[in-house]
Amino acid sequence: MTVNYFGHELDYLQREMLLVPIYFNNYNGNNRMLRRPKPTDSEADLLREQERFLTSGAPSAASMVRRPDKRRGEAGDAEGADSSENQKDVVTIEDLPDQLPSLTPAPPKKSRFKASHVTFEDEDAGESLDRHDTHISAVLSRIVERDTSCATISLPVVTGLAFPKVLHRSETSTQVPSSSSKGKRSIFARQIAAQRLKEDKTLKPSSSEPRAQILRSDAGSRLVSGEGLQGPDSSGETLRIHQENQAKLQAMSKSEIVEEQKKLLSQLDPRLVEFIRSRKSQSTVSSGSSSEHAAAAAAAAAGTCSEEGPPAEHTESRESCRTAAGSGQSPPEAEMEEETEVKSPPFTEEDLPVKPQKEWIHMDTLEPEKLEWMRDLPSPRKKGTKKAMQARFDFTGTLIPPSEDLPTHLGLHHHGDEPERAGYSLQELFLLSRSQLIQQRSLALNTLACILTKARGGVYQSVLKGSVTSTLLDAGLLFLLRFALDDSIEGVMSAAVHALKALLVCAEDEECLDCTFSWFRGLACFPLLPSSQEEEDEEDEGLDESMRETAKEKEERKSDYDVARQDVVKGLLRMKLLPRLRYILEVVRPSPRAVQDVLHVLTRVARHSSWSAAQVLDCPRLMETVMSEFLPTSWTSPSALSPPSVYGRPVADAMKLLRVLATSGRHACARLLNSLGVRERLSCLLSAEPSELLMEPNEALRIATEAYRLWAAAAAYGQACQLYIDLYPALVRTLQALNSILSTSDPLQLHRLSALLSLLTQVTHTAGCHQELQAGMVRAQGEESPPPPPVSWGHVTGLQPLLLGHLKGVVKGLDNPVQRDGILTLIPAYLVYLQAHYQQLSRQTCFKPVETLQDLELLTSEVLLPLLCHDVVQNLMKNLRSSSVVCNLQSSPQSPEIAPSLPGLACSGWRDRPGLAAPGSPFPLLTGLGLVFETITEIHKGLSRKFSGLLLSEPVIGYLRSCSQATPTLSHSRSWLLRHEHHFLYLLLRLAHRLVPVEPEVAKHASLYHQVALVLLPWLLPGSEYLAHELLSTVIFSKDFISEGHSGGPEAVELGELQLHTQLHQTSPSLQTVGALLREACTQLPSIRGCYLTHLAHLEQSVITSRDLFLGRNPWIGSHLLPELTGPTLPSDWPFIPLIGLYERAGASDGGGLAVEELPHGSLQAVTHCLQWLLLLEVWREEALKVVLPVAKLARLSCVFLCSSDLFLERPVQRLTWGLFRLLTRGSRLDSLDLDVPPPGLASFQDLYSALLAQYEAVSFGDRLFGCWVLLPLQRRYRASMRLAVFGEHVGMLRSLGVTLDQLSVPIERFTSPPEDSLPLLRLYFRALVTGTLKLSWCPVLYVVAVSHINSFVFSQDAAVQEVEEARLSMLRKIYYLTDEVLKNHLLLFRLTQQHLQLGFDMYEQLPAIRAKRLETVLCLQDDSGA
Repeated sequence: MTVNYFGHELDYLQREMLLVPIYFNNYNGNNRMLRRPKPTDSEADLLREQERFLTSGAPSAASMVRRPDKRRGEAGDAEGADSSENQKDVVTIEDLPDQLPSLTPAPPKKSRFKASHVTFEDEDAGESLDRHDTHISAVLSRIVERDTSCATISLPVVTGLAFPKVLHRSETSTQVPSSSSKGKRSIFARQIAAQRLKEDKTLKPSSSEPRAQILRSDAGSRLVSGEGLQGPDSSGETLRIHQENQAKLQAMSKSEIVEEQKKLLSQLDPRLVEFIRSRKSQSTVSSGSSSEHAAAAAAAAAGTCSEEGPPAEHTESRESCRTAAGSGQSPPEAEMEEETEVKSPPFTEEDLPVKPQKEWIHMDTLEPEKLEWMRDLPSPRKKGTKKAMQARFDFTGTLIPPSEDLPTHLGLHHHGDEPERAGYSLQELFLLSRSQLIQQRSLALNTLACILTKARGGVYQSVLKGSVTSTLLDAGLLFLLRFALDDSIEGVMSAAVHALKALLVCAEDEECLDCTFSWFRGLACFPLLPSSQEEEDEEDEGLDESMRETAKEKEERKSDYDVARQDVVKGLLRMKLLPRLRYILEVVRPSPRAVQDVLHVLTRVARHSSWSAAQVLDCPRLMETVMSEFLPTSWTSPSALSPPSVYGRPVADAMKLLRVLATSGRHACARLLNSLGVRERLSCLLSAEPSELLMEPNEALRIATEAYRLWAAAAAYGQACQLYIDLYPALVRTLQALNSILSTSDPLQLHRLSALLSLLTQVTHTAGCHQELQAGMVRAQGEESPPPPPVSWGHVTGLQPLLLGHLKGVVKGLDNPVQRDGILTLIPAYLVYLQAHYQQLSRQTCFKPVETLQDLELLTSEVLLPLLCHDVVQNLMKNLRSSSVVCNLQSSPQSPEIAPSLPGLACSGWRDRPGLAAPGSPFPLLTGLGLVFETITEIHKGLSRKFSGLLLSEPVIGYLRSCSQATPTLSHSRSWLLRHEHHFLYLLLRLAHRLVPVEPEVAKHASLYHQVALVLLPWLLPGSEYLAHELLSTVIFSKDFISEGHSGGPEAVELGELQLHTQLHQTSPSLQTVGALLREACTQLPSIRGCYLTHLAHLEQSVITSRDLFLGRNPWIGSHLLPELTGPTLPSDWPFIPLIGLYERAGASDGGGLAVEELPHGSLQAVTHCLQWLLLLEVWREEALKVVLPVAKLARLSCVFLCSSDLFLERPVQRLTWGLFRLLTRGSRLDSLDLDVPPPGLASFQDLYSALLAQYEAVSFGDRLFGCWVLLPLQRRYRASMRLAVFGEHVGMLRSLGVTLDQLSVPIERFTSPPEDSLPLLRLYFRALVTGTLKLSWCPVLYVVAVSHINSFVFSQDAAVQEVEEARLSMLRKIYYLTDEVLKNHLLLFRLTQQHLQLGFDMYEQLPAIRAKRLETVLCLQDDSGA
């Protein structure tokens, strides 16, 4: 590196040592290292070091060279370095890099001239300058004249002017625009270019010349320029090549051109094709207007554009001709090009709305690119395409079709990506929502709210690809709305709240939940939690339980985005949504719509879970604000002059929020009643009639309805019952107005009366528990016990006559078409109340059996039977299957969008389509009847037969048959409705349980009822554990419902097995014992039931909680929010529970090495009962186990061998397992056994099979049953890895695998066909046979399999790769030279498998000719190679 500097050398070194590390020679003459100068050294120190360096005589690291000054004529020598101090010096420093190290990792800069200006350290600058600054003669000597032999020479244009015309600035617009050339050009250069362009036009041939002549006179090829050709006539050669190509194209037809073009496009690199097309487009643009005129002339000469046609057609055809001819491509090529947009003509001065004046400064030049925005929008492109296009919406959320041309005054056009299309895309709405303009932010948020509302309703499902809601959530909608809530403008804030409400709340879901509130257990609901997805944390793998992070710690460690991605509501709570909503309500005090939106959002948050409801209650000043502003104890009537506001007035949505909070738990309800003053609000609102409240009539009815529902929710915990005593007159007064309510048929009045009936039902349940709680307090003797409620049975006895009279009246009113719909809405609530009354009456000390039985008989004859037989009810029952959720698995045509992180109930359009909650659904009425029938038959068993008509009706029988074959899916959108249908099915089965033993007609359908009970059991959802317990205790294991057990069923099975056995020519005694096993299982049904109930004892607490909810034991209920929906109460493979439980307790932990005596007490009996029940189901209730995959059945039954070392040797276990094995290996069932599907709970069947092989080697003792179990997966259609495991690492088990062909229930052809194609496995087969590991006497089945596959392999005529062919030849030679003649004959003379023969196969008497010839060929080849 060379450095120029002025001044002394010492000063230079002193300065530069601080910047660049400079090293001197290591040692001086005295073998002493020279010290490096430091910044702190004084001038004396530097001089001292310099003197020491000079005396040492060491060479310097920097040498000074004088650079000559050419301006003074100095020579380039270094001797005159000290002659003048004004001379320039050059200092060279060793080991100094050419460039200083960069402080930032920026890319190194490259110079364009660095390669041509190379300098060396010892090169003199003067010489370099002389070399580059040569004389003009050297420059002239290198000039090479251009070849002009083929250049076109044009004479100057003859004009009449004496001098050339002076160019004026005003004429620059007529010249070639600067944009048409590369870069900016001067005015003179553009004038010259325009002149040349005119000259070129004069040389163009006229339009009368033929088209071929025009093509030949073209300027030449766009791709080949001829620059690389040597010689003077390179351009001429290029032109000749171009003309030859044009001539060939003229000689070809259109189809030939297209075919050759396709061939070229398929062979060329796509990047090369793009390059050629780009060159063509560049040439088209640079050609300018002259090319366009030439193309038009060429098209006119060819006759492609007719000027005699209509003007519109002429213009259109002329444009198309320009596109084809102006681009220099043939018509077929133009057709293959992608459609390009037609550019609009340039903007002219005539298009300006305001003409510029001369007095205006700098307005004389037209700038078209800046005026493009003023041009009219082009019409939307109407082209049929299957490609997906960007969705655009109007301000109401309606999807705008791509081809629809809307007027611009609607405000839907903007300067976006597609200005001609109306509407806004989601991306554009996101951008507008963060705009600086308030109106744009509000408009975008309101539009997003409309889009979300329609998306949640399923409007876009059929027209848009994917889910709009999920797309918006993935794009960050949640954070956008949360940011918008923090806006300081009230309008933007209200729009954000409205969009948040549209995202979280579905109005139809809430309406549907409100309509089912008065149904049986309609108060309870599932929490709207997303499906839990367990994510394995790699950091916790291998750690102890004490070292792992808890779920709470993992949740706290997650970011807001991760939380919101899994759970939208939890993510919002994490982002402090509740304090912000409190601020909006308390400080901002927005419009009524925004207040209602906030209350709806809070209600949806409370429905999420009990935890989120507690968050709402615990938010500082939130509930206090709601209570004081929207549920005041006093208010005034609204004035017409005052602005609309909901502050200071009762709001029904606020009361609904309290009701949802109350259902989340007993403690939350107590906080509302005692701490927030809800009790006083209820008394204030319900003590007067709705018409007496200073409110709008409809709003007064709504808030009264919600007040009754809130009170019912509190009474369902045994709370707020003192209000019943205080407001009893007002309640009775409301009940007495039934006739006026029915006459008006006002839906709001009907909902209010239904809510009141629900309240009375809950108060009746609570009063029925008073006596039990009173006795419990006495027994407690001072210990803590729940106190009895203030209401007792005496307070509610007077309600029954009044409500029973109402029910009689409404049943008679069914004949009135005007009142029919309202009556059908009220009857279920009346029936639920009657059931609660009689259920609690039978538990009271004042219960009078005789009087009660008489009342029940009158109730049955005067109300229930007429109601059941009424034509309206019979017509409703015909809708059972169409309204069922279980029977209708297909989704509705307009299914709503439900994001995984934001579950919903999918109730959009529920009033207009058949469904369980639709107005024409029979389920609420029939469920109420079933409840009353169940309670009445429990008290008065003699009335059971009177209700058989319900079970024997054709609609019910057909509905039950459909249910027995259904497989409903589990989701939030189905679960809340499935729960009500499960109640109805359970009540039907309970009624069948009472009627089957006493009613012969009902007993004929006992197997159907039993089938329905079996399929219903694994459907039951969390919260229905009591129903599962009752079904297991009554119907499932009842002898009355298994009619085959006492009607010749076992004997029929024996005959069928015997006939099958005769057809198969088998002599296995196990087949003939299935009938006896079934008879024994039928006698053991009570013990089997006890076994299963014992193994389900871990559900006891859940059963008790579910029982309290089902039976209305209100003081013991902790929450009406059901358990989280994680899955059904019982697994689908519940019949295998005893077997799986034993394996988990003993087999998995001890490796299956425990003997039967060492197993837990009762294990043998439990396994026996489990196998008996499984055998009974497989024979008579096969449909009940169809939800369990065959591979899962095989895996579960394999636990018999893995639980213990000798459990499978016990006689009852072995007999039952043999029977199940025979059933599982029959034709159709064997075909459905797919071992490639991993069994539930296992990674693959291969892992289970490896454990079975190890267990067989260890403890089998050659057991034939265990052997058949091990042989089953070795069939040819299953993967070869299991066969490799047997003949590889577990080859020793072949010594004891003595299952005969007669004992194997699987046809031997399933093991031998098709021929084996795995070469490693064939080699293992051959090795086992040759070494004697596999013998016919030890392992007959696998011996036949191995011989069959080896014979097929060595004599195969199929073509194969060299390795396989060499293996065939080698194996055949080894077989021929075997010393074991028996094995040799078996391998060579094998013919076909014959399961009934002693060997298992038949043999040729002598080798067939074709096989003998092949053997001879192989041996001859060996002899030749040996020779």
